[in-house]
Parts: sequence; C-alpha cells; structure tokens
Amino acid sequence: MRATMKSLAALLLLGGLSLATGAGSAIAQESPPAGGQPKDFHLAEATEFELPNGLGVTMVPYGRIPKTSIQLVIRTGNIDETADEVWLADLMGDLMKEGTTTRSAEEIAREAASMGGSVNVGVGLDQSSVSGQVLAEYGPALVALIADLTLNPSFPGSELDRLRGDRIRQLSIARTRPQDLTQERFRAVMYPDHPYGRLYPTEQQLQGYTLEQVRGFYDTNFGAARSHLYVTGMFDEEAIRAAVEAAFGGWKEGPPPTIDVPDPVTGRAVHIVDRPGAPQSTIMVGLPTIDPSHEDFVALKVTDALLGGSFASRITVNLREDKGYTYSPFSQVSTRYRDAYWVEMADVTTAVTGASLDEIFYEIERLQNEPPSEEELRSIQNFLAGIFVLQNSSRGGIVGQLAYMRLHGLPKDYLETYVDRIYAITPEDVQRIMKEYIRPEDMLLVVTGDRAQVEQQLVEFGTPIVD
Repeated sequence: MRATMKSLAALLLLGGLSLATGAGSAIAQESPPAGGQPKDFHLAEATEFELPNGLGVTMVPYGRIPKTSIQLVIRTGNIDETADEVWLADLMGDLMKEGTTTRSAEEIAREAASMGGSVNVGVGLDQSSVSGQVLAEYGPALVALIADLTLNPSFPGSELDRLRGDRIRQLSIARTRPQDLTQERFRAVMYPDHPYGRLYPTEQQLQGYTLEQVRGFYDTNFGAARSHLYVTGMFDEEAIRAAVEAAFGGWKEGPPPTIDVPDPVTGRAVHIVDRPGAPQSTIMVGLPTIDPSHEDFVALKVTDALLGGSFASRITVNLREDKGYTYSPFSQVSTRYRDAYWVEMADVTTAVTGASLDEIFYEIERLQNEPPSEEELRSIQNFLAGIFVLQNSSRGGIVGQLAYMRLHGLPKDYLETYVDRIYAITPEDVQRIMKEYIRPEDMLLVVTGDRAQVEQQLVEFGTPIVD
C-alpha cells in the first residue's frame, strides 16, 4: 500500500511537472506585445534672469514631490590646470567640502540633513558644481548654504594631509587597473600637451601641492561670470529669486570661462601598455569626431548605439554572443567642450586580442558598405528614445540636461525635439555617418596586456609602440 501511494505521488508529480513545462513552453512561445513609441519630452516653461555680476539663473518647475534641487555649475575644472597641477582642481573640491568661514563640515552636513537633504561638491574636466536637494520649503535656505560653500570656503590646513592621502590611494588603485591605464595612454596620445590628455598626476605632484596652490586655483577660477545656477522641482519662485540675489549678489564677477579647444591627433597608431603575464588584454580603439554642437551629432549617437553602444549592438553581439571573446564590450561618443571622440572598449582573452580587433573592424566596414535594415534601426531608435525619456524623469536629470545644453550651446528646443530627431535618422544616414566619422584608417589603438603575447597579433594593424 505504501509503495502504491509512493508510485501515485510520483505519477502526480511527473504529471504536474509535465503540465507546468508544457504551459511554460506555450507561454515562452508567445510574442510579447509591441512597445509603444516613446512620447516627446516637454519641459515646463523656465524662468531665467541674470545678476549684475554675470551669474545666470534658470528655474524650472518639475514634478509633484515637494522637493527642490539646486545646482551651481561653474565653468572650471581640470581644463584650467597646467601640466604641473593635475588633480589640483580635485583637491580643491575635496577641501571645499571641509567647511566655510561660518560653518564646519559637520555643521554643513547637519544643516542639510535638517532640511531633508544633502549637499555636494563635484569637479570635472570642464565644469565643477556645488549642489543639493532639500524639502521644498527649505529651498531659499539651500540657496544660502550653497552660496556659503562656494563663496566662503575655509580650506582648513588641518585636512590637507588626509585628503591628499586619499587622492594618493586613489591614484595607486588606478595604477593597478588595466582599464585606467589604457584610457590614460589613449587620451595622452590623442591630446598631447592638453588638459584633456592628462588623466593622472604623479604621486610626487600630489605630495607637493600646498594650501596656497589650492587657494590660488580657487581665487583664479571661481567667479559669477563663469557660473550658472539651476533650480528645479517644487519651489516658491519669488522666495528663491530673493535668496539668490541676497546670497550671490556680492560675489565677484571674475574672469570669463577658459576656452581651450584641443587639436586632437588623428591617424592610425598602435600602442601597447605592457602587463607581463596578464590573462586579458584591454582594448581601446577610436578616433576624434564631431562634438554635440554639430548638426550630425544625434545621427552619430544613433549610429554608435547600433554599432557598439547598446547591448544589442553589432559589435557586442559579435564579440560576446557569437565569438565568446569578451563579456561586455561597448562603444561610446565621449564628449567635452567643442571636442569628442568615438571609442570601442573591450576586455578580451589575451589569445584573441588580434582576432577581436579584426571583428571590430569587420563590423565597422560592414556598416559602411551596407546600411542597416529599417527593423534593426527602429529597435535602436526605440531604445535611445526610451533612455532619453528616463534620463529626464528626475530633478537631477533635468539639471544635467540643462547644464549639458548650456555647455555645448544647444538650442532651447533641444529637449523637446530630441526624440523626433532620433526617429528622423534613416538607414542611409547611418551608412553616411559611418563613412564620414568612423574611419578605421584614422583610428588609434591602445592595448594593455602581455606584450610577449599580443605584439605579433597587432602587427597587421600598424607598427606597435610599447609604452
């Protein structure tokens, strides 16, 4: 009897599994419903004004959550460093977080937290920022706090050694990462004698920076004429304007932004960064291209996403799915002020370094010779349009887009027309973009890996230079 019950249970279990498997197979075979085309993005009408000292202000209502985001963007950063000052701007930003002449770092953090938010200082290549977000009722108070951080940094000498030590540790870690080493060489070759080509300082440089140098960099490069304040979310417009005038009205005008557009090196070159015994090679292959102010830039972004810049892109499918050479290759159009380059990046097994480059160039040439299908292009357009809408679904995202537009001098209708311009790209446009801007004969190749194993694999692409 017990055996019979066990047999019956087993039959029932097998039958259940069979039914479940059959149902699962039927469901798996059904096609998912087609996704709708993303809608155009519409930004609320902005209020803009400028203080007599040159500080510009843009206020944009957004959302229904009672929070306010404020970001002061200053057109300074690593672009203003000399060859002897790499990361001096970053060290300045670190010290700005350590307090003002009226508040300690702890008091700043406590005050921001009491308003339901936080504040931060960031430094980049072309721009730096002082930003924060709080509950909407504290918007004017956040303006005052950001102004204090910006206008009255104390640069406490007691914190210099600690922060400098943090930067030295970051540098030491970067020196162990093949991706960082590859990018450093790629940028140094493409932008010789320009700030965009200087990614890392030496440890000796960091050790030598003084408080006087930090203060000097701040005094020289911070001012109202280089700055723009963005306010988004829910806020009292009149109260915010009064707070801005009171907090920033006395700020020095300072100099206009530095305009130092590079003349990047174009032409085939092959560089090896030797890492003896490395089981993988890190590849970067690319060339200078058009920047966001160019009329073809949106078409270039669409083309990049189809070629290598999305998970379903041709290079990704080739190297990852078909060949199994790498897990996550990707391409991008990397931008700065009036400058950009297209680059494909991948970490591949050492033995297939040359083969991986062959496949990358194969996909480039294939797209140059034959336009994509309407179906393939439409899937990429849907992807990009959806990503664009998601990027604009937060207060921080809106501020980021507005700052991007201002830096690159883009028209006011840029956000509202972007989705339409994505869908206006044709297969023939993609082929034209490939021929004009993604030219294999002008590409720089940098490979970080075991020279003894990769050098001969690279000879077909040019005479390797070992760095």
